[in-house]
Amino acid sequence: MYVPPLSQVKERAPPAVGGWNRFWTHSTRRRRIRHGRQRNHRWRNPWRSLPTARALVQGAYVAFFLLVGVEFHSFVAQAVSGGPVTAHRPPAVEGFLPISALMSLKYYLLTGNYDEIHPAGLTILIAALVSAFLARKVLCSWVCPIGGISRALSWVGERTLWRRRKKEVLLPVWADQALSSLKYFLLAFFLWAVVWSMDAMAIMKFQRGAYNHAADAKMLLFFTEMSFTTAVTLAVLVLLSVVVKNFWCRYLCPYGALLGLASFASPQRVVRDRDACIDCRACTRGCPVEIRVHEKPSVWTPECTGCMTCVSSCPVERCLTVTRKGAATWSPWLIPVVGLGTIFLFWGVARVTGYWNSYLTVDQLAEAYRQARELAHP
Repeated sequence: MYVPPLSQVKERAPPAVGGWNRFWTHSTRRRRIRHGRQRNHRWRNPWRSLPTARALVQGAYVAFFLLVGVEFHSFVAQAVSGGPVTAHRPPAVEGFLPISALMSLKYYLLTGNYDEIHPAGLTILIAALVSAFLARKVLCSWVCPIGGISRALSWVGERTLWRRRKKEVLLPVWADQALSSLKYFLLAFFLWAVVWSMDAMAIMKFQRGAYNHAADAKMLLFFTEMSFTTAVTLAVLVLLSVVVKNFWCRYLCPYGALLGLASFASPQRVVRDRDACIDCRACTRGCPVEIRVHEKPSVWTPECTGCMTCVSSCPVERCLTVTRKGAATWSPWLIPVVGLGTIFLFWGVARVTGYWNSYLTVDQLAEAYRQARELAHP
């Protein structure tokens, strides 16, 4: 058989687009995944229990806030009735008053006076901001009951609509970025209305007004006496959260946007070792906000919630690490431990120093609650 000399042989390049080029790309990726798994067949991810722990913590917080809601409903009903009040007003309900807390934070920074009407709300906001800086948006991924419910709805979507999906993310990059900007526009509006437009005197008048006294009761009425429009809106958000992972948290929550900006300055981040990566994309599929982790040298984005699902999903040893590469990595458990520890620390200090319970008496609250339905925002 004739064999031409080497000088006469021309290397055939793969087609520029489609066809064999796509085949060879996918073939190379499959080969890297296979070799990576063979290399790490004896290694079991030591962080694989993190998602289970997170689910348990989120479930506990959802149950806790449900009990808070039931107790607060009993307190309001007894206070309004004029009879004996045996229920207690749980201060944790003030966590659902972020706008009032934002006003109180500005007032505290301007005057040094801590909010006496809703002190727990201000404490929760400060704890959330500090924990976001130290350990990403742990409040969003481990504590927030809305986040816990959104995760449950995402689980329903994974077991039904996305069961046989082939893509790592469901939305294209341009759509995800456009929708993500919505919560920052909402945050900008509230920051303009509170931080820019209101001075200390205006905030003090609002804090001492009947509307602010009854703000928690008005929030309760929003759920117990919701209008048809409100019910339809909530139903649509529930359906969207089944179709798109964590739709509310990713695209519409201004509180999460604020914590994202605080976490953007955090020294904690997930780092990817490109040489160790086998391009299996398990990290991106597991991410609750669909960050394309497999494409990034480090996950430095305000969208990261610090849930550590990507690290716990990685099948390659020391491919995804926290803050530092290789053996110098920090334990992923430090993120929830530091974040939750910070929140509990602020709660404990507030309880001891008297900055947790409202100074309003039961009679003052009862008077404000009776006017709650008629009160309009000043």
